[in-house]
Amino acid sequence: MDFFISTALAQSGEPAGAGWTALIFPIALIAIFYFLLIRPQAKRAKEHRKLVSELAKGDEIVTQGGLLGRITDVGETFATVEVADGMSVRVQKNAVMQVVPKGTMKGKDNG
Repeated sequence: MDFFISTALAQSGEPAGAGWTALIFPIALIAIFYFLLIRPQAKRAKEHRKLVSELAKGDEIVTQGGLLGRITDVGETFATVEVADGMSVRVQKNAVMQVVPKGTMKGKDNG
């Protein structure tokens, strides 16, 4: 069983990873997770909340399902989106993924 334990470590008498050196790896790991995962996700969520709050009539949007349309009415939680002439659907405002430039939809009234 000696091959599992380094003889130099066993003879030193000090516990492995004692002191501040044991804290360096967990702190570095937390910092990496914060800067690579948590912070960017929070930034994207903040940008999406801003996009949803600024939706207005006439905006051309793409939903998370890939539906392209023009907003004809905006409520508190829902928006009515015209996807073709005379065809409208109601979608949750949170389902809006992106506002596209005006004129993206081809139609007789590009707003």
